[in-house]
Amino acid sequence: MKLRLLVGLMAAALLGAGAAPAATAPARHPSGHALPTRLKGVHDATQVISVVAAGYGSTTATVRAFAKRNGTWHQVFGPWSAWIGQAGFAAPGAKREGDGRTPSGSYRISYFFGVDPNPGGLHFRWRHAHSYDYWDDDSSSPRYNEWVNTRRHPAGRSPEPLHVTPSYRDVAVIDYNAARTPGRGSAIFLHVTHHSATHGCVALPRPEVIRLLRWLRPSHHPRIIMGTADTVTR
Repeated sequence: MKLRLLVGLMAAALLGAGAAPAATAPARHPSGHALPTRLKGVHDATQVISVVAAGYGSTTATVRAFAKRNGTWHQVFGPWSAWIGQAGFAAPGAKREGDGRTPSGSYRISYFFGVDPNPGGLHFRWRHAHSYDYWDDDSSSPRYNEWVNTRRHPAGRSPEPLHVTPSYRDVAVIDYNAARTPGRGSAIFLHVTHHSATHGCVALPRPEVIRLLRWLRPSHHPRIIMGTADTVTR
């Protein structure tokens, strides 16, 4: 969502540029390979990224990545601390455009993009973000929740620029609101942190983002499962 930082945001004031997310109470879920067996929405995935917050209103979450090999889940990465929406997670189905919340649920990964050159070693489709590329987050626009080349088409009112650093140096597009239902939210990404809460995305330090991008494979039907511990686990 929009990358404009909120003036007076307490987390930013306390942390300062370059600081890691503030420590929060750990999310109440099992660690290690036990977690995917309790996550909702794994479906046919053999790669899963979990983004779990301690509760609603928290602006940070714990990220772990898991792979299923020979019928058994193994933790591959994490736990890592990530920034999420400035208003925390939305309850399932409650995400709305401009509310500053990260959607809860289980989602596919669509493709990758970045302002920087392709970092290499990727298995998903990758796009370069140019100065004329925007994400349409205007609910009244026919291209709502789509990447738009503004040399060819309008991108609605106040669109999201994609040629932005550091956040969009490397990005995985989360397949949220794939039906493009007006008002349900748009531009939900896994991207590089700008060291404060986001407007709905999940943000990690760049080395961790690149590790995830290189690890993810379409043939493994990866899922990113996001929400509070009580929401995403059985």
